[in-house]
Amino acid sequence: MKKRATIPAILIALTASFSIAEEDAREKIVFQFLGNYCLECHDTNAEEGEREFETFDLPLTTVADLISADEIIDQVTLKEMPPKDADAKPNDDERIAVVRALRESIDVARGNFKNTGGRTVIRRLSNREYENTLEILFGRRVDTLGLTADFPKEKTSHHMDTIGESLVTSGFLLDQYFQAAHRLVESRLGKPKMEPKSWHFTKNFVQYEELTGSHKSAFKNEFLALYEQPNTDTRQGGYGHIEDFLEGVPVSGLYDIEVHVQAKHRDTHYDPAIFGIDFSEPFQLAVVPGDVTKGHIHYPQAIEPILAKTIVPDDKPEWKKFRVWLEKGQTPRFIFPNGPYESRASVIQVNKRYKDEFEGKVSSSGVGRAHILKQGALPHIKIGEIKIAGPQPEEKGGKEEQAVFGKDGFKEKRALDQLYAFGARAFRRPLEGADKDRIRKTYEKRISEKASPRQAALDTVKMILCSPSFLYLSEVTDEANEALGPYDLASRLSYALLAGPPDPALLQAAADGSLTKPEKLRAEAKRILGSEESFGFINGFLDSWLNLRELGQMPPPRERNRAFYAEDLPTSMKQEARLFFRHLLDENGSVTDFLDADYTFVDKKLAKLYQLPEKEKLRLADGFEKVSLKNTPQRGGLLGMAGVLTVSANGVETSPVTRGVFVSENILGIPPPPPPDEVPAIDADTRGATTIREKLAKHSSDKNCAECHRKIDPLGFGLETFDPIGQWRSNYPSPGKGVPAPKIDPSGEFPSGETFADFSAFKQVLLESRREIFTENLIKQILTYATGRHMEPVDDYEIGDILKRVKEDNYGLETLVLECMTSEIFRTR
Repeated sequence: MKKRATIPAILIALTASFSIAEEDAREKIVFQFLGNYCLECHDTNAEEGEREFETFDLPLTTVADLISADEIIDQVTLKEMPPKDADAKPNDDERIAVVRALRESIDVARGNFKNTGGRTVIRRLSNREYENTLEILFGRRVDTLGLTADFPKEKTSHHMDTIGESLVTSGFLLDQYFQAAHRLVESRLGKPKMEPKSWHFTKNFVQYEELTGSHKSAFKNEFLALYEQPNTDTRQGGYGHIEDFLEGVPVSGLYDIEVHVQAKHRDTHYDPAIFGIDFSEPFQLAVVPGDVTKGHIHYPQAIEPILAKTIVPDDKPEWKKFRVWLEKGQTPRFIFPNGPYESRASVIQVNKRYKDEFEGKVSSSGVGRAHILKQGALPHIKIGEIKIAGPQPEEKGGKEEQAVFGKDGFKEKRALDQLYAFGARAFRRPLEGADKDRIRKTYEKRISEKASPRQAALDTVKMILCSPSFLYLSEVTDEANEALGPYDLASRLSYALLAGPPDPALLQAAADGSLTKPEKLRAEAKRILGSEESFGFINGFLDSWLNLRELGQMPPPRERNRAFYAEDLPTSMKQEARLFFRHLLDENGSVTDFLDADYTFVDKKLAKLYQLPEKEKLRLADGFEKVSLKNTPQRGGLLGMAGVLTVSANGVETSPVTRGVFVSENILGIPPPPPPDEVPAIDADTRGATTIREKLAKHSSDKNCAECHRKIDPLGFGLETFDPIGQWRSNYPSPGKGVPAPKIDPSGEFPSGETFADFSAFKQVLLESRREIFTENLIKQILTYATGRHMEPVDDYEIGDILKRVKEDNYGLETLVLECMTSEIFRTR
């Protein structure tokens, strides 16, 4: 017995001896490598690039050493360290040996860090999630109310709007939540019953500013005219309102609007360049809400979602009918979405270039248009009559009534049961005893204060909408458990992939407990990803990962970028990226297509911007189509998309540094350290590639700057053949009259030694040598977005496991997302 008992002890001792010997061997390899090639620049005295490896130690016992090990692996793998100009450089065998030794050390240390990972801070709903949730709970769009218009601007963390630590709740925001709940409930459920009314407008179509006199002279105010797209600089004819209906509708509801309308002079003989639009496309008319109490009725307003849109006939006036939702006090306004770029500028040009066509003297100001309307061919939309009727009756009290109280609407005898049911939907889980007590006490208190049963119920609904259980993704999982319970998991999954509350199927999986099983969680995630509603994930994630929400926040100068405004390019730019992502999800396409692809998705506007052959055949009505880029090497992948190229510029000019930082941070997941305080920033320069390269070369010669710039600048040089809105170019703008436009040099060299001559070759370097780094970053970005916390070094173990499985499935995007959604990182606090 004693002999049999000693065998395991011997084996344990031998195993321990082997482990110690292996660790000693790894230490020897690593420390010899660091001593020979790294410590000269990265000891405790130098710390170039804010990196110090002299105190690095094995075995790995601290998070700091784990971070250092990861950094050394990345830099040695990419051959970025030691730098190209170092006196001593390792051979490939030495690089492979040190990377293997460090990876083995990380694997051995995995158990030490397994339970010390980050934890998601309980977070509130972001503003977009808040509105999405209310829309689902109330069964109808709520963007007409502008519930979050006065909320504080959302704080993001590294562009992510789902990070718990950033989504703070101030006293001001709490007050806004109370006001928003009151407005929503009273306008949708507390409105008085009203029989439909009708209004008919045939005259007094007064329009303001420069249009006032011209319309009175030419039309006697008997027509409403639209001359330009909305939201121009000078704002002369972008919004058409009804002067005799400024008070708006008397109650929120559905209203039928009929408009007698005609497109005028789409066949104008005036130079089309004056107007900046495509006259081969029929004119469009759209309806947006307006509120005279919220600002000038003929100017853009904060709340103006498009309610309806139609094509306007050319030959003769026709009646066009819309059914739209308007809130109490809102009046319909009409816009010309594909109208001329800017009405005042157009009129000035017509008066200047075609003055001989008009009888009498043209005003010296050049902005008068009465004579053009009487004698000329100024393109516009002309409305002669408007009819409004409503509120239109809806079955069983309307969508909101049924969504909140059930299919039969509010019933006094069942009031508490109806409120409990709504509370469970709002809280995204079964109610606890304390929840029911608060609901019951609120309802009974209002009854005791002489409120009607219905009003008491409405006030209780407001209380529910201001409860932390509604506003926060609060956890009901027992504190002793690391793994999320089924209802918390359902909410996390739904807000990750739907940007809204769990649907009935997901709640059922939570109710029967099956959702906590990985196979069921995977099946539900796959089901949701295949639905149209998953655009909530696509839109929200791309806005965060690629910062597309900022597209248009630094708009380029209008005079040099008319198409950006005239054709509303930001909307098309965003849609290209969204459809590309959607396609890869649906097909489980390789995420390497994000780095380079021979196809993309464009509408007519982008086809023209990209100079694709499809620009000749596509119509606006066709929307977006998948197109081949096999003969268009200047496009392909995310970095060939105008949206990414625009958001990575500053709106005025381009900078290799700015775009290089974007590629490093957003695409490769390698944030460069901030520049030293004593080093001045590089001024943006548009005088030519030679100048900017010279400035960068001089800047980088400073020892404090060289380390970062040799990594950042090549990532930006490859994109210099794109202007600030993503148009292809071969030359910079001319720096002055008569001065040749400098030619762009898009070549560069990575710190790891790979060279490229142009954008196409630049993408190939990324594709061939950095696909794993890119994929790992994408995994981290999705996990960060979905969990509401940034990934930490201890998460790298499981991220590495996910990466391995994604690689085995040909880098499929659907596989990547599903692996993230079923990971331990996602399923735990």
